[in-house]
Amino acid sequence: MNRASLDKRPDEVATMFDDVAPKYDVVNDVLSMGQTRRWRKIVVEAMDVKAGQRVLDLAAGTGTSSEPYADAGIGVIACDFSLGMLKVGKRRRPDIDFIAGDATRLPFADNSFDASTISFGLRNVNEPKKALAEMLRVTKPGGRLVIAEFSQPVVPMWRTMYTEYLMRALPAIAVKVSSNPDAYVYLAESIRAWPDQDHLAAWLKESGWESVTYRNLSGGIVAIHRAQKPAAPVTAADALAAHTGPVAKLRRNIVRPGR
Repeated sequence: MNRASLDKRPDEVATMFDDVAPKYDVVNDVLSMGQTRRWRKIVVEAMDVKAGQRVLDLAAGTGTSSEPYADAGIGVIACDFSLGMLKVGKRRRPDIDFIAGDATRLPFADNSFDASTISFGLRNVNEPKKALAEMLRVTKPGGRLVIAEFSQPVVPMWRTMYTEYLMRALPAIAVKVSSNPDAYVYLAESIRAWPDQDHLAAWLKESGWESVTYRNLSGGIVAIHRAQKPAAPVTAADALAAHTGPVAKLRRNIVRPGR
């Protein structure tokens, strides 16, 4: 693996994604052999959000991952650092809000979203742990996080075959179908260098998320991680209201048997 190709500045990575934006979704379908759509559907199901709620879709690219939420009447913000990706997405889906943003310094207020998600983008963030902390900050207490990311196949033989595909077949296919084959060499290497499922789960816990679980898809090629932001602690004012509010008064007026 050429480590030098992974040592890209954030602006270089953004430019790379700008270059591949026009054909990005089509190329992904080809390279994943059609599995991308299935993986994204599982992410939406894991989010379990409802109409009227607000979702942050980080590293949303052209908005393909944001569309199911918008179609269901859920307020979704498609956020990405690639202006090229956002422009392609906005032309296709003008009804979705596309916002440029750095995952390590999100342009949103604390506790802004009912749930947050990032699909196949966390490994492209220069400081992924900062991104996890930022998503925690902008998610409401008790809110959910769902991450879909390439991971490590759990069967040794399958892991070897998959690595060979990444480093040999994927770049060769990209030459035929992509406008920037070098970008897919970078993406293949970033997948190979990415930590395994347990490491990402540990990062989530370190960042302050709780109830962390993950589910392997396609033999561990992809893992769906789920987590929850801790609920807001009960304040002194909340405790006082529980004893003096209308519900407390109603409870005091209840006549219990034997009294």
